[in-house]
Amino acid sequence: MSTPKIRVRGLRKAFGDKQVLDGIDFDLMAGTSLVVIGGSGSGKSVLIKCILGLIEPDAGSIHIDGHDILRAPRDAREAARARIGMLFQNGALFDSLSVWENVAFGLLARHKATRADARARADDVLGQVGLAPSVGDLSPAELSGGMQKRVALARAIAAQPDILFFDEPTTGLDPIMGAVIDGLIVDCVKRLGSTAIAITHDMASARRIGDRAAMLFKGKVVWIGDASALMESGNAMVDQFTHGRREGPIQMELRR
Repeated sequence: MSTPKIRVRGLRKAFGDKQVLDGIDFDLMAGTSLVVIGGSGSGKSVLIKCILGLIEPDAGSIHIDGHDILRAPRDAREAARARIGMLFQNGALFDSLSVWENVAFGLLARHKATRADARARADDVLGQVGLAPSVGDLSPAELSGGMQKRVALARAIAAQPDILFFDEPTTGLDPIMGAVIDGLIVDCVKRLGSTAIAITHDMASARRIGDRAAMLFKGKVVWIGDASALMESGNAMVDQFTHGRREGPIQMELRR
């Protein structure tokens, strides 16, 4: 069998007495998109941050292309994570930079391109997400919410990463613009041949952008399967969550 692009085993992370990740296991093959669903506090964002290296897990392993990045030398970890593009939930664009500088930020920060070459690359990827080169001269504040999402997507793909992460890519968008962003994500992932992980609460989005889907509950993977089966999974927790049912095995916990 071929080596998974991403393999996570026994991943655990606690903050004080709160166990957020409690033994996460999954494999994701190259060129495959995984959507991760689950309620607030189920560990979705912490999982992504552990893979990105923003949070150090308490136990477990994270392999990228067969190499354990948690135990690799620092330069090897940084090289592996430099191959990851990220679309943040709220775009996270820099207000003090123009749109094209936001898109080319990674290229400029790592000194991988001159400003002229970086601008050319920014214009190219803006075109890939349906924005004219002239948009590059605007500031983020001059853009609509949907345009900001597209600029954030352009920034995520500018360095042609082979792994992409998407954190709630359709949050705050109307259904039509959400579908547009999902379509752009699918097109960009296929064009790059990237492996992708997306966090979402939007079930329509999950089915549009995911090949596979996993649900987290109390820091554990309680179901994993084809994204197309999300609405008919046969798992009581997944069915309650995806159909938005009040009654079921998942009950809201009172904050102590």
